[in-house]
Amino acid sequence: MSGVWRILDTGLRSAAENLALDRALLEARQAGESPNTLRFLRFEPSALVGYHQDVVRELHLEYCAAHGIAVQRRITGGGAIYFDPAQLGWELFLDRRALGSAEMENIAARICNAAADGLRALGVDARFRPRNDIEVNGRKISGTGGVFEGEALMYQGTLLIDFDVERMLRVLRIPAEKLTHKAIASARERVANLRELLSVVPPLDTIKQALATAFAEAFAVRFEVAALNAAEQRRYAHALAEIESDDWVYQPGRVYPAQASLSGMHRCDGGLIYANVIFESRSRLLRQVWFHGDFFLAPRRLVADMEAALRNAPLAELRANLCACFARQPVDGIGLGPEDFAAAVEDAVANVGTEAEPVD
Repeated sequence: MSGVWRILDTGLRSAAENLALDRALLEARQAGESPNTLRFLRFEPSALVGYHQDVVRELHLEYCAAHGIAVQRRITGGGAIYFDPAQLGWELFLDRRALGSAEMENIAARICNAAADGLRALGVDARFRPRNDIEVNGRKISGTGGVFEGEALMYQGTLLIDFDVERMLRVLRIPAEKLTHKAIASARERVANLRELLSVVPPLDTIKQALATAFAEAFAVRFEVAALNAAEQRRYAHALAEIESDDWVYQPGRVYPAQASLSGMHRCDGGLIYANVIFESRSRLLRQVWFHGDFFLAPRRLVADMEAALRNAPLAELRANLCACFARQPVDGIGLGPEDFAAAVEDAVANVGTEAEPVD
């Protein structure tokens, strides 16, 4: 054994509380105030968008309000998801030195293979599916993702115990034609629940112990149960005050204009990138660009840096400006590069000629 890590079980909480704990624990790990930690968590009914997503475009807000489903924004990237108490979350907060690799793809494989080992101990044939899913016979039972904050990593996973696929589809902003009985049945076939796979669902404590044992073996450590320390409590209180606010959830400073802009998209290994672009066609100037999508990218402010670099910039300098943003700092993003963001912008302006009137 190479050390002792903490198990922290924060139980069933609101979305805001869980996300504030994510931020507090990640910041505390980076500051050296926290030990390496395995956290277990559960959510009250919640619809969560990724950090870089637009709430209005991703979620059916009227449905959420009518059914008491909280709406929140994660501190990590990725796509919109639905949580309820019938899912178990697990998270690792680790110092980079504990990982044996600086590449997120290698880290994801190591952690997901360990989680799959834990699920196999429960009696299901779970396997890692790159880039960051765990599946059983081709059906997803756990989605995962991670983000670095300096030398600290937060890597998250969700285990489907008794997942309500139909409610998830109604929470997400999905066209009505995709909510037919056939479409719902098809979506249900693509995911796997422990309740379907096992004749008897193990108690939550048994599931947690199986995962903890697998992570302990994978990292050659042992776990001890402990609570939040004083530094983490302070950080949590500060984070909760921000994350509970509408400003955090809806990001009013990042308005994606519905008019007077062009829309483009690019799908790559790292996810789906959307670009809204205000473009002056005669001068070939990018007046304003907004990026959003279900990608994972750290540091989080890199998106804002790219948007600032492209403001009033010539289209001809698009790729050079984005490459410069990536070159200024270490960037963690699975399957993402500056060329992918450039492709989304290029898709938006692809069919704009040079004779159209400029946009003010």
